Formats: sequence, structure tokens, C-alpha cells
Amino acid sequence: MSAATVKSTDKEGTIKFKLFSEVVPHMIKITTPCRLHLTLIDMNGEIGRVDGGAGLTLSSPSIKVTAEEADGIRIEGLQGFADRMKKAAEALLPEGKGVKINVEELIPAHVGFGSGTQSALAAAAAVNELYGLEKSVRELAFAVKRGGTSSIGVTAFENGGFIVDGGHRFKDKGAFTPSAASKVPPGPVLFREDFPDWNIVVAVPNEKGMHDQEEIDIFKKFCPLPIEEVREVAHVVLMKMMPAIIEEDIESFGAAVNHVQNVGFNKRESLIWPDFVKNIASFMRNRSYGAGVSSFGPVVYSFVDNKAEGRQLQAEVQKMLDESVGGTVMMTRAKNRGAEITRV
Repeated sequence: MSAATVKSTDKEGTIKFKLFSEVVPHMIKITTPCRLHLTLIDMNGEIGRVDGGAGLTLSSPSIKVTAEEADGIRIEGLQGFADRMKKAAEALLPEGKGVKINVEELIPAHVGFGSGTQSALAAAAAVNELYGLEKSVRELAFAVKRGGTSSIGVTAFENGGFIVDGGHRFKDKGAFTPSAASKVPPGPVLFREDFPDWNIVVAVPNEKGMHDQEEIDIFKKFCPLPIEEVREVAHVVLMKMMPAIIEEDIESFGAAVNHVQNVGFNKRESLIWPDFVKNIASFMRNRSYGAGVSSFGPVVYSFVDNKAEGRQLQAEVQKMLDESVGGTVMMTRAKNRGAEITRV
């Protein structure tokens, strides 16, 4: 608020001044993280739950937006997720209110970074802040229909770090489906820990991974998975991956990442990877502590504890991309906090 005065004259010609409060419009700025999804855990459901997974939050790339009150809904700037953001805003806006969202940066779509969840939550959080709705991140996620299989992206937006979630009761979900086709709220977080300060080399090919109906078809084709494989993945996550984070043991963590690439749902996904993804994953695995493909890919990630070695790996993989499908290789780190939301 800022104070201002208006001068007026009454019927007798006396000049009067009236003090009033002038509402100064404010703007919300949001920077989301993105995530790597390392593995789903239980795509069998024998003991009553499904899904569950492990993943981590990255400091880049990000979605950056500014938002302010407006008439209607306007999505300006970069347009890659305009429809998704509009639908998310519609789900939260109070009756008769509007929002203008200007998109300054975007996460590449359908590559394994969780761009759908981050774009929807960015728009929902903007409306939440502008109009003081006081909804939690999980309430926003349910409103915009995200987190119905994995809650890694939702928790990345909320708190960042390394995350293991506990999936859903199968009687609530009723089917093996990806998040975009699920209507249940995000699953509970079983474990959240700051990720160590390791370098992460990430290859982002100029291709898209499976999404929408293709994803749904893959879940239908392969699920339920054998219970023995579910137990194997759960064992590795609980007794190797999680302790390695706490103890900052990159060798054990990388070995756990490598292990879960060859069992469970990741094993089925690997059957449909294009050759360039298989080649890059194999190359990175042989030159780092561990490598995998995030979600349906084609993003490939690996972990190194030496910056110079990371830069060398980055250059070598960039050459592989340049000679095949094109793309970008970056070296980044984990982000141990959630989305940044400020008033400007």
C-alpha cells in the first residue's frame, strides 16, 4: 500500500484533501527446479501398494516465470507449456479473477526432467501466492493432477534434495498408470535428504521420450512386474542407495544406480531406448561412478566427484551427441531446496 491525497472542493468552495490508500499491484517471481527420476519401486502391487520411487532435484535447468493479477488468463513469453499452465491456473483461480504469467525460461519437454509437473506447479503456485489461497504444494499438485504415480517432482518443487516416496494404495489408484493419467494425490515421502555436493553430468539429446498415450501403453504392456524384481529394487534402494546418500559414498550410490537400470521397470524401459541412448548410457557408465536414464528419457545422467573428470566426460559425450542426434551436455549439481517464490 502507498498513501496518496485527492484534492476536492465542496459546495461552499472549501478545498478539502482526502487521504486514501492506493493499492500498488505486486508481481510474483517463481523459479522451479527439475528432477531426475532414478527408478520406480513397486509395479506389482502384491502387498497392496504400487509405484513408489527414488529421484533427486537438479539446480538446472529451471522454469522461470513472473505473474501478476490480470483480466482473464494470459500466458506470455515462451510458449512451450502455455496450455498446461493455463489449465493449472484455471484450476486455482477464484471466480472472477485472472492472471498474467510471463515465461522467461523453460525445462525441455518430454526428456525426463519432469517438465509437466514443474510447469503446472509454477502456474498453480503463482495463483496461490497472488490471491493468498494458502494451499500447500501437495494440495496444488492434486488440484492440477500431478504426482499420481511419482511424487518425486512434487517434492522437488516443495523441498528439493534426494527423495524416496512410498507410492499409492492400489485400491485407491486401481491401475498401473503414469502420473499424467492418474487421479490420486502424491504419495507419501519416506525419505528426504540433502544430496551430496557431487558433480552430475547430464546429456540432453535433441529427441523426445515417450509421453501421453505411449506412456500409458507401456505401463499396460509390462505391468504387473514379477514380485522378485520389485523386492530386488526395494532392497537396493533401502540398503544401498539411501545409506550412500547419508554417508556421502559416491561409489556405493553409483553402483546402486547402475543396478536399478537392469531390473524392474527400468529394465523394460531399456528395451525401447533408441541406440543413441544405449550408447551414451554405456559410455557414461564406464567413465563415472554410475549412470542411468531418467524416466522414459532420453536424458542420461552420471555422477563424478572430480570436476576436471566431469568436464572431460562432458566434452566426450557432447561429441557423441554432435555426431548423432545433436543436443547439449551440461554439468550441474543437485538442489537441496525447493522452488524459489518471491514478490517483486
